Amino acid sequence: MAGRGPQSFKKRQKEQQRKERQQVKLEKRLRRRQARERQEPPDQEIGPAPGS
Repeated sequence: MAGRGPQSFKKRQKEQQRKERQQVKLEKRLRRRQARERQEPPDQEIGPAPGS
């Protein structure tokens, strides 16, 4: 079957692109998480205020 060569190559390229996109998304998620952790103040005022 002569048509199998380019199809495999296209599949491999597509799979590599999918993995790259997945890695980019993971990196973005980690950066957002780290930025959020840096910006949040310490959890001191959670719940009702004492004496309320």
